[in-house]
Amino acid sequence: MNGPSTLRRAICAHCLRPQATCLCALVQPTVHRTEVLVLQHPQEQRQAKNSVALLRLSLARCEVVVGERFEPETLQALLQRPGRDTRLLYPDVPAAPAPPAPGPMGASLRLVVIDATWRKSLRMLLEHPALAALPRLSLDAPAPTRYRAIRAARRADQVSTLEATVQALAMLEGPSFDATPLLDAFGRFVAGVQARQRPQAPTGCPGAGPRAG
Repeated sequence: MNGPSTLRRAICAHCLRPQATCLCALVQPTVHRTEVLVLQHPQEQRQAKNSVALLRLSLARCEVVVGERFEPETLQALLQRPGRDTRLLYPDVPAAPAPPAPGPMGASLRLVVIDATWRKSLRMLLEHPALAALPRLSLDAPAPTRYRAIRAARRADQVSTLEATVQALAMLEGPSFDATPLLDAFGRFVAGVQARQRPQAPTGCPGAGPRAG
């Protein structure tokens, strides 16, 4: 006979989260052209507040790879796709200066996003020359984050990985990209997390600036 502990361990086969926090009802299929690759630090994978699961389920061309250190050949194969220009969503910071800007972007793009705390994302960048060498894309004026309800952000421009990614896609694809339904779903996700847990230290995507919660 199954007891309460067995029920708590039940995992949704689709979103891979515990049944009690299943995301499937929040998924919003969102039309987009740009391929998205999320390099997720292993510690983020276990965070109940992490927004990447909802992003992956809502974007058809979104690949999530969990890892902290990658072999050069493995990373190169992840970063580059034939016929696509690759951009890294990350600011130009003194500790990891952006390489010289290349020519105009092509129509087919691949956006690489790091899902980690600022310190861990910078370490990943410094330890992987192929990652640091990618042309950068940064968010100059990110929209206010919905994450403040559950993340004690240190800066006003800190945003979740989901928010940073959809803002970057809006920059790249223009009016054809409509993130409103997905952002609304993320707002409901945040409300659900807020109802279950206390705030924790911020993590997320550093695309907007030094720490992007």
